[in-house]
Amino acid sequence: MSRLLPYPLLAVSLLAMWLLLNGLSLGHFVLGSVIGVAAANVTAALQPPRSRIRRWHLIPKLVALVLIDVWRSNVAVARLILFPGQHRRVSGFVIVPLELREPAALAVLACILTCTPGTAWVEYDSTANKLLIHVFDLVDEMHWIDLIKNRYERLLLEILA
Repeated sequence: MSRLLPYPLLAVSLLAMWLLLNGLSLGHFVLGSVIGVAAANVTAALQPPRSRIRRWHLIPKLVALVLIDVWRSNVAVARLILFPGQHRRVSGFVIVPLELREPAALAVLACILTCTPGTAWVEYDSTANKLLIHVFDLVDEMHWIDLIKNRYERLLLEILA
């Protein structure tokens, strides 16, 4: 039954919404049922494979590092914006070669980089396994590559890979 209907609540909800929007009749009930089951099966096909967390005890360390880095970045970006004359800011793009290939680990890395003020995940090239990020205050490109590889990627490889 779970292969035919992987998400029964989704199928029933879509059927109910269909009937509310179109009225109650046998034809709409059949058509809404077909649409609900088809949408549930398409949704199931889009699910990525489940990741396996190998080292749970490293998750608090990663969270602490991210919180510290977000705090530091907030302060640094606030200084740059509030006192623009004291520091010459140069924005730029950095290409970071990655070892990560696990989709869940890449998603976590994307969240980390995007929530940190001053950085933005721009593009990931899966064939070359390279990440393109934008940095608000790019002083040293190697600093950012080293930061991402040694601070985040290394931990994510230990946790999820």
